[in-house]
Amino acid sequence: MRSVKTIRLESVENFKNQLLHWSQQFDDVIWLDSNSYIQDYSNYDAVLAVDAFSNIKTSYHQAFQKLRAYQSNTKDWIFGYLTYDLKNAVEDLSSTNFDGLKFPDLYFFQPKKLFLIKDHRLEIKYLKCVENDIEEDLRNIYDYTEPQNHPAKKNIKIKLRIHKDAYFEKVTQMLAHIHRGDIYEANFCQEFYAENTRIDPLETYIKLNKISKPPFATFMKTGNNYVLSASPERYLKKEGLRVLSQPIKGTARRSQDLHLDSLYKTALANDSKERSENIMIVDLVRNDLSKIAIKGSVRVDELCNIYTFNQVHQMISTVTAKVNSDTHPVDILENTFPMGSMTGAPKISAMRIIEALEETKRGVYSGAIGYISPEGDFDFNVVIRSILYNATNRYVSYSVGGAITSKSNPLKEYEECLIKAKAMRTVLEN
Repeated sequence: MRSVKTIRLESVENFKNQLLHWSQQFDDVIWLDSNSYIQDYSNYDAVLAVDAFSNIKTSYHQAFQKLRAYQSNTKDWIFGYLTYDLKNAVEDLSSTNFDGLKFPDLYFFQPKKLFLIKDHRLEIKYLKCVENDIEEDLRNIYDYTEPQNHPAKKNIKIKLRIHKDAYFEKVTQMLAHIHRGDIYEANFCQEFYAENTRIDPLETYIKLNKISKPPFATFMKTGNNYVLSASPERYLKKEGLRVLSQPIKGTARRSQDLHLDSLYKTALANDSKERSENIMIVDLVRNDLSKIAIKGSVRVDELCNIYTFNQVHQMISTVTAKVNSDTHPVDILENTFPMGSMTGAPKISAMRIIEALEETKRGVYSGAIGYISPEGDFDFNVVIRSILYNATNRYVSYSVGGAITSKSNPLKEYEECLIKAKAMRTVLEN
């Protein structure tokens, strides 16, 4: 039984800031923010879930079966993440690379307190509480004022897990797999990290979000594990019987010179390599969705459209499908995970080669964060452009990657990684 209250917000941005700071008292926090990015498929402008009433935490072994049972038993809102390494639960794969973060492979919680913001409307849902609890929390949220003290300057030493020469060698090996016909495309990632380091997670997230303003921003806290995400990419959304995926493949830099910026955007739209990358992943997504979709319902609504964000231009496609009313939401996730944009084609071969060539276990990076509603609807992002932090181990990590195809140039792929890493490095070092 929930207590529910709806109010009108006069200043949405101010309230969002107060709400996010107020949430830091809880051990379980997931904040999802669209940053008012204009898009066709958004349910909420921002969502906050805090304070676990129940949770599920597990390794990859039978993870989707456990999540299916948890969702069926709670029949409530649940929020959490799926790590990339859940690939080991759906295929005969393994992850043996170095893991400095050591997050559980899957974590979801049922929140006691839920805030849903759309336009200037705030809907509050509290589990097993009385109306006075909501009123008291609202007073505390509105009373929050930002401290005036300025944080000390950081002294963070960012290291590369794969240095430039080794990166070139590994991309060359991946190209050899492509030329042999083992794969057509694979997403190859590298980690940047800092050891024995402390950061202020909320301050870092706010800075990252401010310079990126992406549509799938996330602040996640589970105990001492944090994800600070400026993701521009949706993995998968279900609304009613409709399922939607929006893979990103294709990146171009931005420029403050409007003419030059327009040239970068046009060049991306006409880049045959980037388009081929995107189309290959669209075909992979169509194949994944067809496993659970009503026959003949999978369609491509957008192909290789260019979207502009603060840091980069991106090439995005939109693939939709319809499912039967008795299809379990977790079955949809299981049959499409991991997302094609972070793996390659053919998917299983690409994941095996990725695992052999990468130096780091991906974990939450290139996994997904989101929610499942009581009705079985869901929305999940792709965890990219994100800083991951284990406060207990004092380990900070961010990874970036790019699609390797037969047309890839190792130097250009390396430079694209640096473009993608720029926002994370800037907020950590400044």
